[in-house]
Amino acid sequence: MRVVVTGGTGFLGKALVARLASAGHETVVLTRDPGRAAPLPAGARAEAWGGGATAWERLVDGAGALVNLAGEPVAQRWTAEAKERIVASRLEAAARLRAAVERATVRPAVLVNASAVGFYGDRGDEELTEESPAGKGFLAETTRRWEEAAESLAPLVPRIVRLRIGVVLGEGGGALPKMLLPFRFGAGGPLGSGRQWVPWVHLDDVSGLALLAVDDPRIRGPLNAVAPNPVRMAELARTLGRVLHRPAFAPAPAFVLKAVLGEMATAVLDSARVVPAKAQALGYGFRHPDLEEALRRILGRPG
Repeated sequence: MRVVVTGGTGFLGKALVARLASAGHETVVLTRDPGRAAPLPAGARAEAWGGGATAWERLVDGAGALVNLAGEPVAQRWTAEAKERIVASRLEAAARLRAAVERATVRPAVLVNASAVGFYGDRGDEELTEESPAGKGFLAETTRRWEEAAESLAPLVPRIVRLRIGVVLGEGGGALPKMLLPFRFGAGGPLGSGRQWVPWVHLDDVSGLALLAVDDPRIRGPLNAVAPNPVRMAELARTLGRVLHRPAFAPAPAFVLKAVLGEMATAVLDSARVVPAKAQALGYGFRHPDLEEALRRILGRPG
């Protein structure tokens, strides 16, 4: 089956493209810069996004599945201009996909659209499943609108999956390099109070859940892409310190984070105890359900 992936040149996108290709799917990365997609595994190729809709229409017509990961990174200071770009990039990608699907003679059977656990907002100790409602704040509003844009394809695509991705840990990108820096200088510790829940997930399991969403016709609607064992920020810091053999008792107070990061500090200070209820009910076997094992594997620090 041909799978078209937008936003496939980033940290998550490259891992997913490799996973799709290894599963035997003809995988096409639709990108503004095909050079960024290299090297690609056997069975995958890159196509130029271009300025018009031609590439989108040609590739979408006859594709079995679409995976939409496109969007401006949220890890930046949230100025008014940045917020506008973050939202607009997500809505634009969905609109272009819809236009291409409308013109297709043979339409895709499934759209797997990236979203984020930011959908749930700051919820304290409440356990959050796919049935939990949206929260409040910029991230929650942005992901809600992102999901609504994806759902606008429902009259055209029989199955739509909204992949709510947690804090991705993996080698060579994601959140982990930023976490490691203070530990390397002996100044590691929890961010904020340390009591907020962190819905982490290993990169292998995000790509595995995305592949499952492409292949399994039982999956539709929201799908939490998080590990089954969320941890509090303090536990995350202690575990990382233990793996690195570095101290983990130097907290970064919330007021410092807000001064440095502005409103974006909510992304690390908010608490979201998200669980993968749907994936577990379907019997998905997580490769890395335990935080310490996951960190040791990524950092090459056997126990």
